[in-house]
Amino acid sequence: MTTAVAAGTTAAPDNDRESRLRGFLAACGWADAERRPLARDASFRSYDRLTRDGRRAVLMDAPPDKGEDVRPFLSVAAQLHRFGYSAPQVLAADREAGFLLLEDLGDTTYTRALAGGAEEIALYACATDLLVDLHRRAGEVGYDVPPYDDAKLVAEAALPLDWYFPLVLGRELDAGERARYLEAWREAMPVLRGAPETLVLRDFHVDNLMVLGSRPGIAACGLLDFQDAVAGPAPYDLVSLLQDSRRDLADGLEDAMLDRYRAAIRPADPVAFDRSYHALGAQRGLKVFGIFGRQSALYGNPRYLHHIPRIWRHVERDLALAGLDRVLAWLAAVVPASARVQPAPEARRP
Repeated sequence: MTTAVAAGTTAAPDNDRESRLRGFLAACGWADAERRPLARDASFRSYDRLTRDGRRAVLMDAPPDKGEDVRPFLSVAAQLHRFGYSAPQVLAADREAGFLLLEDLGDTTYTRALAGGAEEIALYACATDLLVDLHRRAGEVGYDVPPYDDAKLVAEAALPLDWYFPLVLGRELDAGERARYLEAWREAMPVLRGAPETLVLRDFHVDNLMVLGSRPGIAACGLLDFQDAVAGPAPYDLVSLLQDSRRDLADGLEDAMLDRYRAAIRPADPVAFDRSYHALGAQRGLKVFGIFGRQSALYGNPRYLHHIPRIWRHVERDLALAGLDRVLAWLAAVVPASARVQPAPEARRP
């Protein structure tokens, strides 16, 4: 059960965040816990591991003055728990201040397990089966999430216009080029939407999946980083898992997991489903170009750039299999093969 910690339980002023945090921890019985940084993500959220009397918990610090809001996390977590999935239990919450005390699911992400020699097929099968179960329950989602509407999908596909293409072309795109790119993606929206709509967790990949070997069935796949969930096309999370920006899957594994998913779900229109899968893969890959390019050019963080050649392989194949000819033609005209590269770490927008 979640302990709701009201703002009045903390005596510290709102502008002293550390003092308010100490008050929050005191109110939920973790005042004397050891705190160690656990992780940061691509937002202003940060996570600390708390240790006290042999017990552990995770502190999420999501500062509202930086635009963070813990309410979506709480809503999505509650739904995932109703479905029996292994999202972290919420132990205490100060919604106003943006503090959550969460169950600690441990350190064994899929990424670490795979690096340590875990069986790849078994892990991916468990994650795929979780998506099958989630998508079968599409009609049971008991709360509102934002729609993954056409405007949002096009805006994400547009990220490389500012944050990747200029880095590899050495110039800004002109108004006509930008307009034609956006129009090509607007035209592609019916293809992206060629599959049923469901709850989309958005960041369903090996860095956010946990190995919980003591739990049965799909509960052995722990879930992190789902606060940006939306209602959108079912293949999105599947392509996020199977076309990972950060790692290569074993030969044949993507096809094997797609076959596993299709056999369980039995899409009403298999051709439209497959085109949606590949169109979403291309959209997501291009979005990631923009995100990684922005991290490097704007924030001086080039550590993701070495993944770009892998993502290009996904994008080129996906566009062809989805039949998104106008996007392919735009890329052929504006971004030649010689520019489909990893930008230099020092590259900045012209």
